This record gives sequence, C-alpha cells and structure tokens, in this order.
Amino acid sequence: MNALFVFFVLPIFIGVGCQLVIRTIRGASLAAAIAAPVVVVLCIMTVDPEDSWNWIAALLVSPLIVAIAVTTVMVCHRRPIACKRSTLNGR
Repeated sequence: MNALFVFFVLPIFIGVGCQLVIRTIRGASLAAAIAAPVVVVLCIMTVDPEDSWNWIAALLVSPLIVAIAVTTVMVCHRRPIACKRSTLNGR
C-alpha cells in the first residue's frame, strides 16, 4: 500500500499542486518534473529508514514519477470550454 501511495498518488498530488500554484503550463510542468522525484526520495527515506527501499530504487522509477506528475499538470491545464468554430460569414 505504501508503494501505491508513493509511486502513483503522491506524484498526482504534486502535479495538481504545481498547477494550482504556478498557472503557466511551462512553469508548472518544470516544477512538477523537479519536485516529484525529490519529494518521493525524501518520502522513501522518511517512511523506510531501515533501507529496504533505498534511494537507488527511487532513482530507477523516477522517469515514471516525472511522467505521472507532468501528465497530471497537462490534464489539469486543459481548457474547460471548447473553442467556438467560426462561421462562414466571419462571426
């Protein structure tokens, strides 16, 4: 259960938090890409101090963590209202 939280739920929360704090998509995705692996490594070191999970395991799955966090930013940033199509008379 801890692995599910650390590797899937935590990056989603990081992506949503970055999107809420930084409104531009470039800044939010950059912040999520930097913050997600750092937070996950710190969480692993805090949750399991006996080193059955170590920082190397977090480093190996960090591309997955970054992908989940940045995808969450992209999903949160999409437009809620579709753009209207222009008619033939230009209105």
